[in-house]
Amino acid sequence: MSVFMYPLDNEKRRVISLDGIWKFKFDTQGVGRNENWKDGLTDTIEMVVPSSYNDIFTEAAKRDFCGDVWYQTDFYIPSEFEALDTLIRFGSATHRATVFVNGVELVSHEGGFTPFGGNLNDVAKFGQKNTVVVVVNNELSKVTIPVGSVKTHDNGVKECTPAFDFFNYAGIHSSVRLVAVPKTRVNDITVVTGFEGTTGTVEYTIESALNAGQEIRVSLLNAEGEVVATADGQQGSLTVENVILWQPRKGYLYDLVATIVEGEELVDIYTLPVGVRTVKVEGTKFLINNEPFYFKGFGHHIDAHTIGRGHSDIMNLRDLECLDWIHANSLRTSHYPYPEEFMQLADRRGLVIIDEVSHVGAWNMTDVSQAGMGGSNAVPVKHFDREDVQTEGMVNHKDAITKLIARDKNHPCVVMWSLSNEPDSSQESSEAYFKEIFAFARDGLDAQDRPMTMVNFMLAAYGNCKASQFADVVCLNRYYGWYVTNGADLPNAGDQFAKELAGWATEGKPVIITEFGADTVSGFHALPSTMFTEEYYNEYLDQNFAAFDSCDAVVGEHCWNMHDFNTGQGIIRVNGNKKGAFTRDRQPKMAAHHLRARWGVVKDFNQK
Repeated sequence: MSVFMYPLDNEKRRVISLDGIWKFKFDTQGVGRNENWKDGLTDTIEMVVPSSYNDIFTEAAKRDFCGDVWYQTDFYIPSEFEALDTLIRFGSATHRATVFVNGVELVSHEGGFTPFGGNLNDVAKFGQKNTVVVVVNNELSKVTIPVGSVKTHDNGVKECTPAFDFFNYAGIHSSVRLVAVPKTRVNDITVVTGFEGTTGTVEYTIESALNAGQEIRVSLLNAEGEVVATADGQQGSLTVENVILWQPRKGYLYDLVATIVEGEELVDIYTLPVGVRTVKVEGTKFLINNEPFYFKGFGHHIDAHTIGRGHSDIMNLRDLECLDWIHANSLRTSHYPYPEEFMQLADRRGLVIIDEVSHVGAWNMTDVSQAGMGGSNAVPVKHFDREDVQTEGMVNHKDAITKLIARDKNHPCVVMWSLSNEPDSSQESSEAYFKEIFAFARDGLDAQDRPMTMVNFMLAAYGNCKASQFADVVCLNRYYGWYVTNGADLPNAGDQFAKELAGWATEGKPVIITEFGADTVSGFHALPSTMFTEEYYNEYLDQNFAAFDSCDAVVGEHCWNMHDFNTGQGIIRVNGNKKGAFTRDRQPKMAAHHLRARWGVVKDFNQK
């Protein structure tokens, strides 16, 4: 079974959750790997899985810890699983992990937001107690995804320094499960949907190593459980008469049921939710089901008090409820893949998703290299000029894209891939880098051929960006009225923004404003308005709305951010980023009401 397939419990498959309280230990001296902590931990404390470990503690040293942390738990595998293939599957662990079972290394994984796992059959004891130990590391570098660095202080303590403006949460962030599947099974499914008039199509490809005498049968069921189409074989096409389309806010789903049979005996079964819809770019229009769509919503973070970035069905559902209330129809998964359970909710709710790879932004990142034998000449080296970024960094970036698309390829909610957020694409060397990245992503990774983008920011304003030429949609993060043209100059912000948008409109592509916002402390008020007050945010929004409405190429607006979120400490962040339309505990500011009023009028299919 591909680790990217979501684990299902059914007639032939079994899933056992390992979530709960695990043993936990900080490797403060960096000795755990050499001292074989893989064989079992001592002097441990308790930790919740899934969660970020950072905000559970009351000591700053634990919250900000940089390096290896170790987890351990015991589990039993039923004896009857020995006839199956039994895997341990992690939904995510940030940013890299190595898993040991009964002291044997099972799997290592790089990338903090996508699933991984390994087969237990050769290392586990069936019908007996087993021990799993996991070492998780949160360190960053110029070539990791996301980008950052590590500084070692004089006392030997390491500090992670992210090249991104959100907290570097770490830990086992998603559920851990034992998954037992038949040895002959459905290993993967890929679907491509379409429609003509009232007739829908679902083309499918199923990966499976069948034995002699075995065959695959496929059925498509509607929401009432009625069979509407059938087919046989590992590849085929299902025709759906009077198809009900998946649409924004109307997440109608069919079930594709793939079975392997041997005669009349059921060997394996897997059910995949499928939404029938199409997505394409046509000139300056973004079309969903051949209708011009207008994106209304947010950039967003998986971020909440205490649990940090740990998966929470409660917070996911609260976020969806807030999005419904504010009349939002879409979201960007800034700046990493979101939990699989969130994507499933988006499918069912009809929430449109721009799906983003883990943060690759480097802003105007430069290093100071020493030239000459004496090291006296300091030479700035821009990020995309670095050989390690062009080699190892490129490999990691491609790996992150591959894993994102492999995991989310079948979600109807996903209408576009975002391959990077806020790189300094004004750098000359960024052109060759992103030309290769876009070519790689388009080379057969996504059978649905969704549009692709990268998110541009203000250092690479119109006429100065080397990478947006490769994107199907221009996505802009702009803060006219906050970082520039702010304060007393706010009345000019909309005009300045409109001038830049007029330039981008000449590219002949759709434009989405993927970030705009102003830090606002809930409860701060002033007349006349001043920065950081709720009144200022509303006036700021009006300036931005005027700019959007002046440009026919603009097909969407994603406010930054849906809610306040945690960041590293710094003089421009007051206990985190306060650009949320909602507070961190998901209560509305005045700006949320202002957005709600606008988005209640601007229609979903209202592209200019």
